[in-house]
Amino acid sequence: MKIRHVTERSVNIKINFPWKVPLEEELKRNPELKESDIKSLQEWCEKQPHLPKILDSELVLFLHSNYYRMEPTKTTIDTFYTVRTHVPEYFSNRDPLENKDLRHIFATAAYMPLAGETPEGYKIIYARLINYEPAAYVWNDAMKYWNMAMDLWMYTEGTMKGHIIIVDLAGLALGHTARLSPMGFKKFFYYLQEGLPVRLKGFHFLNSIPVMDIIMGMMKPFLKKELMEILHIHTNNESAKKFLPLDILPNESGGKAGPFMEMHEKHIKRLEAHRDFFLEEETRARIDESLRPGKAKSATDLFGVEGSFKKLDID
Repeated sequence: MKIRHVTERSVNIKINFPWKVPLEEELKRNPELKESDIKSLQEWCEKQPHLPKILDSELVLFLHSNYYRMEPTKTTIDTFYTVRTHVPEYFSNRDPLENKDLRHIFATAAYMPLAGETPEGYKIIYARLINYEPAAYVWNDAMKYWNMAMDLWMYTEGTMKGHIIIVDLAGLALGHTARLSPMGFKKFFYYLQEGLPVRLKGFHFLNSIPVMDIIMGMMKPFLKKELMEILHIHTNNESAKKFLPLDILPNESGGKAGPFMEMHEKHIKRLEAHRDFFLEEETRARIDESLRPGKAKSATDLFGVEGSFKKLDID
């Protein structure tokens, strides 16, 4: 579906986004945020006919994630919407009620923000397997689910001082490596590092086992130096507690936040309650490549030919 570019920002468009933080509050939260910068970005967006309608609250996220530097912010904006357009396996068909593949992955893994924050004021999104059977895990569906959790988190919380990703590897087995691929990692880490409007401050793996070495070997070619510097693999919580406030983790991960499955089920209900948001986002927040100034982009331009990675896949 092509998205009609809106040239008049004052047009009243009804968008069921779950914003909880109004622009006025963001300006109070972030003294470095300037209304003049938002206006400048608005004017730039109007000159980019391929971009969708972008809300001011979204512009705040992009500016904040780039520490209010204008040119990097513009690059992030274009990358964010371009990836969402050209990686449908992560960003299309995100109906949390009707998509059977999503319902399956909801019973296979969990991706959810945690309550509380680190002493620095950073907030945490947490991942863990539910079904330990490798055949149950589908990478593309898992990434679709992860991005849904991330989207809802960003849009309801607004700007944050920093973001930390925690992956509890409990239940990981050698068979899971066959469910992964270099191309899958390439797409995910490109989006995470170049397009997602967050200030990533830490990436932690808990309860690691030797098979994680294989997975790291697949991931490492796509990790920038800055991400490698904040990536930590922990075999036990003694190592992890040097970096993380363990109490805010689920009980099963050594924390005191409550039973893991209760937290997971509560989060799934929250995704379901925002079904309209996910359906509307897919029709609104996409690039119209036919209107892009210069040469149109494709998935091949972004990620190369997937077939070139086949020889690296693990059978």
